[in-house]
Amino acid sequence: MRAMDMMMFEEGTFKLRGKEVSVAGQTLPVVEGYKVGVRGGYVTVDGSAVPGFPDRKIKVMVSSADSVKADSVAAAGADKETDAQAVERIRGRFKMLGEMTKAVRKGDVRAMIVSGPPGVGKSHGVEEVLERYKTLEQLGGRKNHEVVKGAMSPIGLYCKLYKMADAGNVVVFDDCDSIFNDELSLNILKAALDSKKKRTIHWNTDSFKLRNEGVPDSFDFKASAIFITNLKFDKVKGKLREHLEALESRCHYMDLTIDSERDKMLRIRQVVQDGMLNAYKLAEEVKKDIVNFCDDNKGRLRELSLRTVLKVADLATAFPDDWRAYAENTVMRRA
Repeated sequence: MRAMDMMMFEEGTFKLRGKEVSVAGQTLPVVEGYKVGVRGGYVTVDGSAVPGFPDRKIKVMVSSADSVKADSVAAAGADKETDAQAVERIRGRFKMLGEMTKAVRKGDVRAMIVSGPPGVGKSHGVEEVLERYKTLEQLGGRKNHEVVKGAMSPIGLYCKLYKMADAGNVVVFDDCDSIFNDELSLNILKAALDSKKKRTIHWNTDSFKLRNEGVPDSFDFKASAIFITNLKFDKVKGKLREHLEALESRCHYMDLTIDSERDKMLRIRQVVQDGMLNAYKLAEEVKKDIVNFCDDNKGRLRELSLRTVLKVADLATAFPDDWRAYAENTVMRRA
């Protein structure tokens, strides 16, 4: 067994947050072959190369060396991806996000869920497209899209959907995850995004808020919606799972997960190269230093993300001579 071979595990487990995680039936990149330790036999795999796995080397406990076999199909197509290829792969996914947002804005796509870790540019990708339509909206004397952030109650959701119910409007729920944790809110969203031609939403209990704001107890929703979230719907357990599956079935789902440190850094370099720091009055050399600082210290950063790069750029603007010292004490964990 050579290092970084793609191997199929017939059985095996590793510990994550104190729980045993099975890898049976999975093909994983092996760093070190079968060895025997105090706890028994194990194989070391590269977790950073597997979406959803810890970004580190992992010891997978197996009963014997025979539990791990070469995956000839995976090996045949496992030519190592270059950084340039990885950048284009990541860029392509976010370009697709922009095109999908345009389709939602035009009404060709009724709803979209955008899922992924914080600080990779999900919100930026959606809002950048919608902002291009802002001038046309202002000339028309109306607001065709609205971004909702933070907590929202079911009745607040109902009122917001009513105010944005006209065809051509887009409601963006950005990190508004409280609506995914409430059964009533999910039922409202399912009605709003139903696959039927006519989508009628009802509020069947008496409400002073509705009367006070002139909101009827039912209305037809003709607009579109975008949900931007850090949640992974397939990881949610319990009674809400079925509601989320029903909502997901009504939406296009874009998973922008970037789990490995390598891909996160390549994404950061790509977005900075595309002009993310242009609003800062910083020399190009300083911008490069900021990105290299994040790369050199990625193991100690509180969060490896675009937000961290912006924080460091703020420090470079405020403290041009010693921004590194300030960054070490604000965006990095203690050694």
